[in-house]
Amino acid sequence: MPKELNDNICEDKVFERVYNKYSQDLLNFLYYKYGSQINPNDVTQDAFIKLWDNCKNVTLSKAKSFLFTVANNMMLNEIKHQKVVLKYHQEKPKNYTNESPEFILEKEQFLQRYQKVLENLNEEQRIAFLLNKVEGKKHSEIAELLDVTQKVVEYRIYSAFNTLKKELEGFKIK
Repeated sequence: MPKELNDNICEDKVFERVYNKYSQDLLNFLYYKYGSQINPNDVTQDAFIKLWDNCKNVTLSKAKSFLFTVANNMMLNEIKHQKVVLKYHQEKPKNYTNESPEFILEKEQFLQRYQKVLENLNEEQRIAFLLNKVEGKKHSEIAELLDVTQKVVEYRIYSAFNTLKKELEGFKIK
C-alpha cells in the first residue's frame, strides 16, 4: 500500500505502465461490447487522454475503473449522436411552397421579359445599371471603373431604369 501513495499517474513511467497493462483489455472490451462500427481504437486512445488530463484526480487503484467507465460513456454518447444523425437523415425536407403555380409561372415570365429588356439596352446603360443594382457599386465607383464622370453614370442608370419601367409593367426598384 505505501508504494501506491508514491505512484502518481501523472509520472510518465507510471502512466506508461497503466497504458501497457489496460490498453488491450479496454480495446477488447469496447470491441466485444460495441463492435467495430464506432472505432474502438479511437475511443481507447481518447479514454487514456482523459486519464492523462485527470491524472491528479485519479489514483492508481481507480485507474482501471476510470478508463472503462470513461470509454463506455464515450461509446454511449457516440451511439446517441449516431441516432440523432440517422433521425435527421430520415426526415424528408419539405418539397412544397406556399406559392401558387400561377405565381411561379408569372415570376418566370417576368424574369424572361426582364432579361430581354436588359439585352435590348445599349451596352453602356446595361453595364452601369448592372454594376449599380446587381453588384451594389456606388456611382463614383462605377465612374472610376468606366473612366467617365459620375454624371454620365447617373444618366446611364437613370435612362436604363426608365426603359425598364416603360417595357415592364409593375417594375419597381429600390
